[in-house]
Amino acid sequence: MTKVLVLYYSSYGHVEKMAEAVAEGAREAGAEVDIKRVPETAPKEVVEAAGFKTDSSHPVCEVEELANYDAVIVGSPTRFGNMSSQMQSFWDRTGGLWAKGQLIDKVGGAFTSTASQHGGQETTLISIQKVLQHHGLIVVGLPYSYDKLTVMDEVIGGTPYGASTLAGGDGSRQPSEIDLGGARFQGKRIAGIAAKLAN
Repeated sequence: MTKVLVLYYSSYGHVEKMAEAVAEGAREAGAEVDIKRVPETAPKEVVEAAGFKTDSSHPVCEVEELANYDAVIVGSPTRFGNMSSQMQSFWDRTGGLWAKGQLIDKVGGAFTSTASQHGGQETTLISIQKVLQHHGLIVVGLPYSYDKLTVMDEVIGGTPYGASTLAGGDGSRQPSEIDLGGARFQGKRIAGIAAKLAN
């Protein structure tokens, strides 16, 4: 059975909800799926002052675990058009895996959350994809066969580079059904491609 890791960092729960939808899609494709998060690196006083979500049922991932999966789908909120420092810090510790080529030819993808429509969704996704490509993963996005990408009568997330959602400046907007649908679609597609490559 194809093994898929959905790896995420979420400050306020938006990316966590997207991660769960990505995992649903991957399971629909028949994959065995784990959802794990990266460690919090912000100081405790910052976490408390900012009101970060600290309760999660998903375990923290160890770097070495990445090699155990056929596909790794990475989710991070936007930080000035880049992945969060927490996610970057995790990948900065993967040099040993890189040196041994342990992630080469696995399948990867990215998803994100931003505060606004023009808050850097695409550059954040590309910032994640660049790291995956340095490790030799085959990057898979969210194609226009997910027909909701062209919806124009409401605010939606989603780009050809990966699923996304918009949280609003105060974090009050939760992922819409279209946003979650894109996450499921991408998760299913990545798991399906990983299964084909494994055969």
